[in-house]
Amino acid sequence: MTLWGKERDIDRTMLEFTVGDDYLLDQRLVKYDCLGSIAHAEMLCSIGALTQDESDQLVAGLQTIIELADKGEFPIQPSQEDCHTAIEDWLTRECGEVGKKIHLGRSRNDQVLTALRLYEKDALDKVAERLSGFREALARTIDKHGHVPLPGYTHMRRAMPTTIGTWLGAFHDAAKDDVRLVESARDLIDQSPLGTGAGFGITVFQPDRELTARKLGFARVQENPIYAQMSRGKFEATLLHVLGQIAFDLNRLASDLILFSTREYGFLGLPEEFCTGSSIMPQKQNPDVLELVRAYYHVVVGEELKLRGLIGNLTSGYHRDLQLMKAPVFKAFDVTGKCLAVMTAVIPRVIIDEEACAAAMSDELYATEEAYRLVQQGVPFRDAYRQVARKHRPDPERER
Repeated sequence: MTLWGKERDIDRTMLEFTVGDDYLLDQRLVKYDCLGSIAHAEMLCSIGALTQDESDQLVAGLQTIIELADKGEFPIQPSQEDCHTAIEDWLTRECGEVGKKIHLGRSRNDQVLTALRLYEKDALDKVAERLSGFREALARTIDKHGHVPLPGYTHMRRAMPTTIGTWLGAFHDAAKDDVRLVESARDLIDQSPLGTGAGFGITVFQPDRELTARKLGFARVQENPIYAQMSRGKFEATLLHVLGQIAFDLNRLASDLILFSTREYGFLGLPEEFCTGSSIMPQKQNPDVLELVRAYYHVVVGEELKLRGLIGNLTSGYHRDLQLMKAPVFKAFDVTGKCLAVMTAVIPRVIIDEEACAAAMSDELYATEEAYRLVQQGVPFRDAYRQVARKHRPDPERER
């Protein structure tokens, strides 16, 4: 039976429609829901709503569920809707009557919110760890090849001289800012919603919200119960925006690597083990991995837009629309993590062609320096600018 089920039949078509993919998606929330339930059971014991023995039974059962889930042995049936029902069903079956007491003093609304927050905090920590690895890979490559000269481009045209170190250093600095964004987002969501119920607090049995917040490692309690429900979706949109910023930086680096590794540019080569081939052209080595990284930025942005669309125009309080935001959140975290892992592996293996880079440092790249030297000789900058511009003007005959 569902958590909200009563003694009446439920239309099967309606149930299948409202459940959707939740029973599948929720597999990754089982551990976090159990952690929230453990803290909740211990809190209920502390206020006298459960005996110590009852609390111990529930905690032991929940820890067993975590172990089963880790081994892939905790199935969620479509008829159970989600992990929350599956967990309560298991507790009732294995622990008897005490299993029916676990939901005292909370709603599925704050239960879901708590599990999601715990998952998101862990997921952000993993993203931060991957960003650290990505920055280390960039730093090692810069240490090795940073001195190599490289043409700088604006408008896809040669502009001024730069180096491999400055070029890759831009992405190293971008990743540093991305870490700050991750930290900021994590601080935003580091609020415990447990104990806010369906959005209007819990009466009669007053939960010790500070206690559960501490047990779950939250920095603070989310005070207003209505805002706890309103923040669902709002906080996730912030998370996906941060992931989009990371994916954007990877997108641009992937684009550079694809361009600079073409024969027309030839500044660098890609490792064969990260390239694919053609089914018809034997000579081809294609940068498919980088092309997918480039494309996945748009996937992350699309998931953010999807989520923002889901939460728009809703009145305050809970709405079932919010159920559909899980998939975009999971997808965005999965994609961003994979792209970071791939780029961290690719960067140290990029082959820098120092001779090709040096040969590309043509005279026009130094035009600005040439103008500055004239200024040092007393020529006004605008006059120097025009004088150098005339010298480097393309030859119409050659252009034809």
